[in-house]
Amino acid sequence: MNEKLVKELADKRTKCMVYTRVMGYHRPIESFNLGKKGEHKQRVKFIEKCCSSTNC
Repeated sequence: MNEKLVKELADKRTKCMVYTRVMGYHRPIESFNLGKKGEHKQRVKFIEKCCSSTNC
């Protein structure tokens, strides 16, 4: 079913630019070399938890 939906909406899809913060500035991942792309995939992402004393 997903493949069928992707084919039906193929003409509406657009390229998505993904940026990451490197050394204090934002940079598109597509400009990374092969080694840097591999390093980016191995990064550990975290989710910041809200503290109970504030309304999040």
